[in-house]
Amino acid sequence: MRSDQFIAGEWRTGSMDKVLVDRNPFDGSTIAEFNCASVEDVDEAYRAAERAKSEWDRVNPYAKRAVFERAVRYVEDHTDQIVDIIIDELGGTRLKAHFEIGLVIDMLKEAATFPLRMDGRILPSPTDDKENRVYREPVGVVGVISPFNFPFFLGMKSVAPALGAGNGVVLKPHEDTPIVGGTLIAEVFEAAGLPAGLLNVVITEIPAIGDAFVEHPVPRVISFTGSAAVGRHVAEVAVRNFKKPILELGGNSALIVLPDADLEVAVNAAVFSRFTHQGQVCMSANRVLVHRDVFDEFASRYVAKAQSLPVGDPRDPDTILGPLINQRQADRLAEQVERGIADGARPLLRGGVLDPANGTLFHPTVLTDVTPEMSVMQEELFGPVVCLVPFDTEDEAVDIANDTRFGLSGAIHTRNLDKGVELAKRIHTGMVHINDSTIADEPIVPFGGEKQSGLGRMNGDWSLDEFTTLKWISIHRGRAQFPY
Repeated sequence: MRSDQFIAGEWRTGSMDKVLVDRNPFDGSTIAEFNCASVEDVDEAYRAAERAKSEWDRVNPYAKRAVFERAVRYVEDHTDQIVDIIIDELGGTRLKAHFEIGLVIDMLKEAATFPLRMDGRILPSPTDDKENRVYREPVGVVGVISPFNFPFFLGMKSVAPALGAGNGVVLKPHEDTPIVGGTLIAEVFEAAGLPAGLLNVVITEIPAIGDAFVEHPVPRVISFTGSAAVGRHVAEVAVRNFKKPILELGGNSALIVLPDADLEVAVNAAVFSRFTHQGQVCMSANRVLVHRDVFDEFASRYVAKAQSLPVGDPRDPDTILGPLINQRQADRLAEQVERGIADGARPLLRGGVLDPANGTLFHPTVLTDVTPEMSVMQEELFGPVVCLVPFDTEDEAVDIANDTRFGLSGAIHTRNLDKGVELAKRIHTGMVHINDSTIADEPIVPFGGEKQSGLGRMNGDWSLDEFTTLKWISIHRGRAQFPY
């Protein structure tokens, strides 16, 4: 895997002396070192994308589709190597790595259809002899900022549809995942025969370039995935510079268990919803709301299953929970737990960092006796920590679920499917899943959140809309008449 910038179709060293060290979160070893991209490098990347976009415009849509088909084959053929780097750079388990690669392949297959979906419409006019044509066109160039948790997929989720819709792209991966979220994606498309310069990857740290990536005059859309706090800033800078922001931000999802639920399925779904990739998923169920009639039995089963999850080396195929991405995240999570307990939360399972020699391995922690105003109920817990909350009525469950500034995902477990759907309609989130996990993504459904969980929708037709614009061209076939 390359450890260079990818600009204008060339692999090159960043022009800054500042070095970004890419470390393995499990053992701290150095994976790669990058000279950071400068503001000038960012400018060159955007200019290259702008130039190459003109060439891409002239490529036959079927030839464009073939690029994505080759990209799919490349990922399939290199799955073993990609699994290894996901494990080393992210601390993802083998299970997580294969899960993420599957999502990437599905996204590439969906993006392969985009060149053939750049259709238009002919609309009638109230004026005689006049025809209205509406053309769908690429926005031009898209800037993409990807996160550290699912960087291969969440980078590809914007990059592939944007390219498929005819745009140039500049990608800036998170500084903790410059390979999986950046240079790996560049390698996939370089091998697939994408025109040089159409996709560029800049590896850098925000303090090194400030707001230059968002402020640059070339990109018309900025797609950001990350925290709500950073997303707010990205949106403000983008809008101030007349760019459209697409934001996929944090979550504080609730999984609701009604008294008639299949408890075995509900427990398994709730454990998967919280502990997948160490809880570092924006859709994770931070809050599990359980009807009081079944709370004790559910809690007993849940704690037992959480306690049984193997924690350790992500290269071990039996490991379910590997390390958090860095020590800073682990320390912050520990502080959130301590604050919650100080506020009155009671730990049913007190995990945390059990081995001081490896501070990024955070064992499952289950809290109860929590109240809606506690920080552990209001903040996103980006790690293996969960709140179990009893409720007495469906209205109470809805109120608790909605008592958050976030609104990304959710789940409801009940044998009464119609009741589940009606309850789901009352939850203020972008997505709710009946008798399933809060963690789900599919290539043709609208993915996105409400409130501070983001702006816009991704996947399928919705990604096509986000990365294109519409142009009205009218044709008067007769002799136009004017009032003067």
